[in-house]
Amino acid sequence: MNDVNKKVMGLLSMAAKAGKVASGGFMTEKALQTGEACLVIIAGDASANTREKFTNKSHYYDVPVKVCGTGETLGRQIGKESRMTLAILDKGFADGIIKALSMEV
Repeated sequence: MNDVNKKVMGLLSMAAKAGKVASGGFMTEKALQTGEACLVIIAGDASANTREKFTNKSHYYDVPVKVCGTGETLGRQIGKESRMTLAILDKGFADGIIKALSMEV
């Protein structure tokens, strides 16, 4: 795992411990609809349908969306089983993750 991934995964763990992560399709969609989501993360191994659905919903609600990690990795970082989608509910954590991912080459 490179330094960027370590930073992103560390931020995900902290956000989860702070109660600022909605995980799974239903909860991610709910966070988007209620305006709580500051960032949507889609697992790299999510199906094309899942990617398209959450990319479109994120654009509709004007929320940034990033593809990162695998479902298993995302789930592990938040202390749950495999998760294909996550919504970050805190602007500070969301900005940190976006910044870390933008450093990736």
